[in-house]
Amino acid sequence: MAQTAADRPPKETLSLWTREQARLKARVVDRDTEAWQRDPAFSGLQRVGGVDVSFVKGDSASACASLVVLSYPELKVVYEESRMVSLTAPYVSGFLAFREVPFLVDAVRRLQAKEPGLMPQVILVDGNGVLHHRGFGVACHLGVLTGLPCIGVAKKLLHVDGLKNNALHKEKIQLLQAGGDSFPLTGSSGTVLGMALRSHDHSTKPLYISVGHKTGLQTAVRLTHRCCRFRIPEPVRQADIRSREHVRKTLELPGPPALGRESVVTRRQKTQGPKTGPEGGSEEPTSAAGPPAHCSQGPGTDLEAPKPASQAAGQGWLPSGAGHRECAKATGHPTPASGP
Repeated sequence: MAQTAADRPPKETLSLWTREQARLKARVVDRDTEAWQRDPAFSGLQRVGGVDVSFVKGDSASACASLVVLSYPELKVVYEESRMVSLTAPYVSGFLAFREVPFLVDAVRRLQAKEPGLMPQVILVDGNGVLHHRGFGVACHLGVLTGLPCIGVAKKLLHVDGLKNNALHKEKIQLLQAGGDSFPLTGSSGTVLGMALRSHDHSTKPLYISVGHKTGLQTAVRLTHRCCRFRIPEPVRQADIRSREHVRKTLELPGPPALGRESVVTRRQKTQGPKTGPEGGSEEPTSAAGPPAHCSQGPGTDLEAPKPASQAAGQGWLPSGAGHRECAKATGHPTPASGP
């Protein structure tokens, strides 16, 4: 069911969110900034992060935010944190970051405080970066607020700037013969917004890679491919598995149910929305060693809205700065901590 007008935040909040996106977008760095990025073998890269937000099925206000850090190139988990959170902002297409990023920023802060030596040198984000309605998706948002290089890894194509999953696009996908093959996503404006990547030899569905922050597009594509044991890059895949398992344990649910039993956890549980395109999302990894059987992933695209939250306080959440405080004042809700 599409989100109704009554479930949306007021126009004033959407206007503030738009201005905050524009303010933060000016801080995006869309080129390689780290020494390890300039080495074809990524020499010097030791830690790669992944983030995920999973939701309790039937509960639009409860979710689990996870941050994992993997060693590189071994791709072994060296740090993980999963924490239940209460969502305070509704889902609105194009503004996913205002719903999810504050909890991910908090997770990065806690890691910095507890184990600074395990801080990731780059984070792979389940969502888009500059491939976005206003050129500032969730991967950009997280990157700017944390100061870390971030890469957007989406599983469905965002229909923006003339990009469409039409017959021509599908023909190009068919030409991706092996893992690592890619083609540019060029909008009607002539701007290359991202790359479609065949991430694994045995995967037929591409990933859509875009710059988040402090990384060039070619580097983002190469690193994503090198992190893929299966279709989904391992940092994102591990964060997803662990977030959903944490929900199961927190709710004291039984182990994996019999085949066909309804799942209790969903990735970005959303219902169909207007076809202006997703900001990213998740679907089941193509892995024999995938998530627990009791979990299922929804279509997981920003094109699809979650079940409407009860009129949640904090609809005006903004991550930092004067706009943050202005929005809180406008909606009458308390001001949360600002981003780093």
